Amino acid sequence: MRWEVVHRATEYIAEEAGIALRNSAFSPNIRERMDHSVAVVDAEGRIVAQAEHIPVHLGSFHVGVQNLLEYLRREGVELEDGDAVLTNDPYISGTHLNDVMVLYPVFWHGRLVAYIASKAHYVDVGGPLPASLNPRAKTIYEEGVVVPPVKILRRGAMNKEALSFILENFKTPVVARGDLEAQLAASRVGAARVKDLFERFGDVSEQWNEAIEYGRRLALAEIATWPPGRYEAEDYLDWGGELLPIRLALEISEKGVRADFEGTARQVDAPLNAVIGVTFSAVSFAVRSAIRGYIPTNYGFYSLIKLDAPAGSIVNPLKPAAVGAGNLETSQRVADVTFLALSKALPGRIPAAGSGTMMNVMMGGFWQGRYWSYYETIGGGTGGRPNGPGVSGVHVNMTNTLNTPIEIAEREYPIRFTAYRIREGSGGRGRYPGGDGIVRAFKALAPTTLSIIASRLAVGPWGLEGGEPGKPGKITIKRSSGRVESIGSETVTLAEGDEVVIETPGGGGYGKP
Repeated sequence: MRWEVVHRATEYIAEEAGIALRNSAFSPNIRERMDHSVAVVDAEGRIVAQAEHIPVHLGSFHVGVQNLLEYLRREGVELEDGDAVLTNDPYISGTHLNDVMVLYPVFWHGRLVAYIASKAHYVDVGGPLPASLNPRAKTIYEEGVVVPPVKILRRGAMNKEALSFILENFKTPVVARGDLEAQLAASRVGAARVKDLFERFGDVSEQWNEAIEYGRRLALAEIATWPPGRYEAEDYLDWGGELLPIRLALEISEKGVRADFEGTARQVDAPLNAVIGVTFSAVSFAVRSAIRGYIPTNYGFYSLIKLDAPAGSIVNPLKPAAVGAGNLETSQRVADVTFLALSKALPGRIPAAGSGTMMNVMMGGFWQGRYWSYYETIGGGTGGRPNGPGVSGVHVNMTNTLNTPIEIAEREYPIRFTAYRIREGSGGRGRYPGGDGIVRAFKALAPTTLSIIASRLAVGPWGLEGGEPGKPGKITIKRSSGRVESIGSETVTLAEGDEVVIETPGGGGYGKP
């Protein structure tokens, strides 16, 4: 069918633009870990196609693009051919400050026909700490610099005033400039391919409409086979000695899925708050994972998912609440609690909980006459499945990144790795055991500021059907003096020779051992 040819081509446009972004980026976080995402959006702001990139980015495009277009309309900003709009305001873009969003309009014969939307996680966007993720932050202003929507390109020319402001406030300006140029290059690649598509097939807007409608029908047909009803679940975020509840009532009906978070913890004076784009991403990821077979993950699918998230809660905070870890950790727990609710609706289909933390490591300081900033997430174990054991040593749920190759990290930063292996026995016992986590350790070769943001440090990932929970995570610092310290989500100073040992959680077990 013509629409399917067009839709598959559009999916590949998003993939190709993502490859262009990865290959052009300066930072290892994008170039090696692939912490970026791209989507093709129609003239109405609906997601037409997206690449298989980062789940927490992809679902947020559904919210962030509409927010940004509404902002531009409200401010009377008109887009012209060759313009590009940049922002990292999480209350608009839908994730956190590190995710710089670029929206690039595509014109064909003088008419706006599409947008290329991209997000890339910049390793530093200013603020007091390396990597701009601050465990002590109470507002976004303590995390980094907020860049409101601005035309970074005007008719193809760089907005030098805006660029100067950005680079003067980001602690690694050379890397940031390189990553921005990579995003703009990817936008141009995507726009060129969309124009090629229009030249070959004519105005494909109607084919895009059919693809969106097909995605809606296909997803709804699967959801219609699920037992209708209201399924409740509860999970917790451990932070600073507290267990913060995330409560969910998942309503399944012939109209789709509604997620009601009434009773969830109120927003906190900590970076754990998740903007609504993150919450939507996590719910839609879990629902999409439960749908068997292929469906186009576009506006048609996303339109079937509705949220009731109380304003001022940890899953829908009020600005300027800090949100850096909401994107990282709360997103994981929202996915977990959605899977837990789905396990009651679809027994025998949903696995036990995975590691449930991105285990974020942020480091930096001055070294060899320059400021350096390093960021990575560390994988863990997936939960045991109804038909087999969990998988060990992989990124779970809302992160879909690769690891940072040790050779790259050691070449570019003053760190030396001392261990990288599977954390044997950390998966929960069960008929099908959970996958094991990871042990990753390194020594600082120069004075370094280290921050950790993680969860599942107090309570391990839950098992299902009698399976046992996985082991919680653990972070240990072995000082060069011989002193050993156990830390959580906090910021510490490392001296030369200090070693950090990170042990990530294993997944929960499935079925009685």
